[in-house]
Amino acid sequence: MGRHVPCSIGKGGIRAGKREGDGATPAGMHRIVGMLYRPDRLPRPRRWAEPIGPRDLWSDESGDGAYNSRVRAPYAGSHERLRRADPLYDLVLLTDWNYPMAEAGRGSAIFLHQWRRPGYATEGCIALARADLHWIAARVGLGARLIVKVR
Repeated sequence: MGRHVPCSIGKGGIRAGKREGDGATPAGMHRIVGMLYRPDRLPRPRRWAEPIGPRDLWSDESGDGAYNSRVRAPYAGSHERLRRADPLYDLVLLTDWNYPMAEAGRGSAIFLHQWRRPGYATEGCIALARADLHWIAARVGLGARLIVKVR
């Protein structure tokens, strides 16, 4: 849309050969396949956005059939909480990295979300200032392209 916004990437840099736990942001062309939001903290940003509930998690259990997908507590496998105390996941754009047919060990939970602060590295996601994330979310459509280039 002709707008450039600063972002933070994974502490492992940008890699074509992304693996689970490497902290890298995967290079390539990815699609936006969903949006999650905290209904207790903000209004629904788009009609197709889904609320994050208290029991919502994201599986990063590589060998599990639910690997790299949204699951609900109780869930015995390794996971991360989507409903966080901090505001990082108040609004999340989901990408199609290793999704929906996840390959074990290839990496999970590559999201666009709010950053902690400018330049603070992520675990592989792309993080943006809150205002920029909300601006994008208000305009993005399902299937929109996200291009991550190796510098």
